[in-house]
Amino acid sequence: MEEEKIKKEAEEEAQAQVDIWKYVFGFTEMAVVKCAIELGIPDFLESQDGQAMTLDGLSAALGCSPSSLYRIMRFLTNRGIFRQVNQGHGCSSQNSTSNAIGSSSITYVQTPLSRLLARNGEKSMAAIVLLESSPVMLSPWLGLGRRVLANSPPPFDTYHGQDLWSYAQNNPAHSKLINDAMACDARVAVSAMINGCPQVFEGISSLVDVGGGDGTALRTLLKACPCIRGINFDLPHVVSFAPHSDGVEHVGGDMFHSVPNADAAFIMGLTSYPFYSMSSGCCMTGEMTSVSAY
Repeated sequence: MEEEKIKKEAEEEAQAQVDIWKYVFGFTEMAVVKCAIELGIPDFLESQDGQAMTLDGLSAALGCSPSSLYRIMRFLTNRGIFRQVNQGHGCSSQNSTSNAIGSSSITYVQTPLSRLLARNGEKSMAAIVLLESSPVMLSPWLGLGRRVLANSPPPFDTYHGQDLWSYAQNNPAHSKLINDAMACDARVAVSAMINGCPQVFEGISSLVDVGGGDGTALRTLLKACPCIRGINFDLPHVVSFAPHSDGVEHVGGDMFHSVPNADAAFIMGLTSYPFYSMSSGCCMTGEMTSVSAY
């Protein structure tokens, strides 16, 4: 009995020595996935209409080193993001590095997961990955311990000296990252609502999307419910870049002061709500119904 206990403790200790490395290099998965998006790997493979692409062909198309790309693809295929297909042996490439890794015999194809990383995919989540993996969003997490100990303002506010929305207003490039991320999230969420519970929109003739970004949510909704008049409401600097869309009116303002009247208000929540400041509830006037996502 004692021997079994000692053996079990030894096995747990050995497993702990393995598991700790997941936390030492826990950032690598996000970094490599971001790399794949920025290189355009999912988009290029998607453009091949299901045909497998060799490592040589992929590296030539992307303009990168076959050996470096091979390591990236090996990491991603190991995690099921892409699928590797071996098509025999032998290599006609004159590149010594390519010969060493057999790049002519290795081909890659998309998976359902990698299609979510294509920038132009219908259900793309690439913009969200790029937003959350940006230095602006990642850096405040390194101060999370101070937030817990001191009960200080949200880490983003402390690190950047202003809240997320003020930072975005002063940094157009980051504002675009946020808008693109919210847009791809809206396409997925609103489509799911339309398909799964369309009754929530019954009897609504006007709908205000509070924090609607570039209006993607309303454009998606109005394709299925064209009789609804949409009001896309967000900060002035956000709606100033929103594209024109029939049936959608873009209105700039501050939801903490007032919200345009409509039959119902649509609000999408932030998954990282505790991490960013959202000082008070939004101010809705009239008898509006709240339609929330998440």
